Amino acid sequence: MRPLTRLPISSDVGDVSADVRRLFEDLLKQRPERRHQITGECLPLLDVFETHDALDLLLDLPGVSAASIRVLVKAGVVIIAGEKDRPEQGARGTASYHLVERDFGRFARAVRVHVAIDAARATATLTNGELRVRLPKIEERRGQGLLVPITTDTVR
Repeated sequence: MRPLTRLPISSDVGDVSADVRRLFEDLLKQRPERRHQITGECLPLLDVFETHDALDLLLDLPGVSAASIRVLVKAGVVIIAGEKDRPEQGARGTASYHLVERDFGRFARAVRVHVAIDAARATATLTNGELRVRLPKIEERRGQGLLVPITTDTVR
């Protein structure tokens, strides 16, 4: 999968919806024949927890491939966007459902991060239908004093 740094992400910090649109457009470039197939909307369950050395986001994404997910970290917000395929409908779509509870379609989740993280070392791993985004923490330096050394130039 190509790195997200090649995507045309907006420089406007507050425009999360534009970034989500760009992530969906990137997914469509991968499979353009699906432009009109993804019509539903789903909301995967999400847990966010903090350990001593990282902030972890866990999403339940059963049936979703890694190629159908994008993760973007920008300006203190983590955006996870993707699409879950519609379940098979039997031979040539002849099945008639009696109950449908499982979501399918596009999804996007955004989480504002309130701890200092090293986004360049972030990882995302999809295992058995669970996506884990790990954001390593860095030492918070805001509000701390930093002594700046003074050098002298000799005049010629």
